[in-house]
Amino acid sequence: MQEIVITKNFIKAKMLKRYKRFFADLTLNGEPITAHVPNTGSLKSCLFPEQLAFITPAENPERKLKFTLEALETPTGIVGVNTQIPNQMVKMAVEARFLAHWKNYDLVKPEFKLNAETRIDFMLENSVTHKRHFIEVKNVSLKENEMALFPDAETTRGQKHLKELMSLTEQGHSCEILFFIQRQDVSGFAAAKEIDPEYARLLSEANSHQVKITPIICEVSKHGYKLTHKLLPIHW
Repeated sequence: MQEIVITKNFIKAKMLKRYKRFFADLTLNGEPITAHVPNTGSLKSCLFPEQLAFITPAENPERKLKFTLEALETPTGIVGVNTQIPNQMVKMAVEARFLAHWKNYDLVKPEFKLNAETRIDFMLENSVTHKRHFIEVKNVSLKENEMALFPDAETTRGQKHLKELMSLTEQGHSCEILFFIQRQDVSGFAAAKEIDPEYARLLSEANSHQVKITPIICEVSKHGYKLTHKLLPIHW
């Protein structure tokens, strides 16, 4: 079985604060720097005083912010916060037919346009039968007790995606929402009912509409990212 890995040469820094969603102040070798934060979420349960951060140099030398925040060290382990990683790794995974229910699909189309207003993260298709499978990917970093939770802030966009997946199942397609969990210190997955009760309601409804729910663990270490076959049990 092909491994799904993204290797990174992480640089260690000290996290000072995150602000305006996309900025983080850190110190690197004692010098102050500002890094780009590729995450629009709250980072609730990820931020701690005086914590170690893992950053990478910007690939574009012309970019104003010369570093990107990739991961944070918490008291219970490293948490990935780069929300660009999930879709990159899921693309690698579906092309490698990493999970058993993807094995019958030989075509993969990322950012598939459903209509003028809507794109879905991935459309898989069997080139012989033309059967289609749609996948929407969500990044998960929130933890409470031993539970991975999504979302970490109210998400009307996420609610819309669940409605679209249910509509596609009604049209006869198979659909999946994949929760890409960038931490290993959790033993179950649930919708964050207290943060977004409507999302929790819609996720339960999607489950009853045969939308497949896949909470999968990605190992984040000081060397980068590795997708596992570990699927968390869902708690309703």
